[in-house]
Amino acid sequence: MENPILVEVYRAGILESFHRGVVCVVDENNEVIFQKGNIEQVCYPRSAMKFIQVLPLLELGGMEKFGFTLEEIALMCGSHNAEAEHLSVLQQILTKIKCTPEDLNCGAQTPTDKKAAEALLLKGEKPGQIHNNCSGKHAGMLALCKLIGAPIHGYLNQDHPIQALILDAVEVLYEYPKNKMVAALDGCSAPIYSIPVYNQAIAYQNINGNKNYAAVRNSALAIIRKAVSAHPFMVAGSKRYCTDMMTITAPQIIGKTGAEGVFCMSFTEKKWGVCIKIDDGKMQPQYHVAEKLIEESGIFDNETLAPLKHYSHTPLHNFNKLKTGEMLSVALNFPKNL
Repeated sequence: MENPILVEVYRAGILESFHRGVVCVVDENNEVIFQKGNIEQVCYPRSAMKFIQVLPLLELGGMEKFGFTLEEIALMCGSHNAEAEHLSVLQQILTKIKCTPEDLNCGAQTPTDKKAAEALLLKGEKPGQIHNNCSGKHAGMLALCKLIGAPIHGYLNQDHPIQALILDAVEVLYEYPKNKMVAALDGCSAPIYSIPVYNQAIAYQNINGNKNYAAVRNSALAIIRKAVSAHPFMVAGSKRYCTDMMTITAPQIIGKTGAEGVFCMSFTEKKWGVCIKIDDGKMQPQYHVAEKLIEESGIFDNETLAPLKHYSHTPLHNFNKLKTGEMLSVALNFPKNL
């Protein structure tokens, strides 16, 4: 059975293309309260896993040991644009743990932000590892190495001590046995694990805290929620949905994108977890679906969400800046009385 169409693209009123996908929303008891499509579909969380990957560093006292700020923790959770503010905070982290950009193993990447990329080009400089959107996460991994006294060499190897700690956290938060996960490499070369959409929603519900967790884990999760809520710019940057959305909805709703069409959210007051997966892996449709779900939830009024409306109904323009069509979310029919 095919997954339902979630986003449509029109040109002159004619349906030109569409994007199928899955939506899963669970409550604090892991009960599915809303779904579209096959929620048992397996995929990789990609960068949506970053909120969980930073957990061992916080649980083991890394924030206190190195004097990390909430802004620095938010960057570790983010997929940043490599704007000046991001690079500055990244350098603060590296300085605190006595590491250098050369210690990062995420690979060089052209800045996601076009202005930052153009500025680099005008200066005649090549993109480096600091410009990689995952460099904040990698700085956090280096910090974890320093914290537990593990070598920074080979920190991305699946059998490295810090990756074992991260996998243990992943297994608990996603409530999915690690022996069922298929390990692969993320775009930044860090280990990543295959997990059903349903369990990815569970993980983002557990980010809200869990009565069965030890106090230290719940405290660490509270730090993550507080960090990304207070510093959404560090999670993405200018003209990025994660940042724009959380600037308006946090701390009630926090969320994180993942490559290949993944978007996950925690509805912190409702104690809901959400996972969205777009089948064709396109990135823009995931934001349309996320925004439509937020709109239909009724948590915020239309006036509050007005700055985000273009994420659920986007006019499309050509190179002459003439409107050619529109991309819009299909109604999800999410019940407002939950």
